[in-house]
Amino acid sequence: QVQLVESGGGLVQTGGSLRLSCAASGRTFSRYAMGWFRQAPGKEREFVAAIKWSSGSTYYAASVKGRFIISRDNANDTVYLQMNNLKPEDAAVYYCAAMVYSNSVYRSNDYHYWGQGTQVTVSS
Repeated sequence: QVQLVESGGGLVQTGGSLRLSCAASGRTFSRYAMGWFRQAPGKEREFVAAIKWSSGSTYYAASVKGRFIISRDNANDTVYLQMNNLKPEDAAVYYCAAMVYSNSVYRSNDYHYWGQGTQVTVSS
């Protein structure tokens, strides 16, 4: 079984920063990409950022581009999301996801494994 465990969420003031981590454990699996999604109360889950595992190519939602940075540590099987200049509208549960084979990094349905989520709260 594959497990993705997110950490690093919490409460931060507007303009502050947080770094989320997602560590993979369990059985070894190949991955095409890792992504971050978020879901606020009453809203659908939305794409935030993704990184292709072998090339390191990155992809961002327009709402976070220039403020968030996704990165990976291949040796430690971990993906990070550095979130800067946080806004109240960034508040949500953030989920890490893994895609095993090539598909659209923007679509949540194309990911194969998911973490349990970590809460990010931004106070104004």
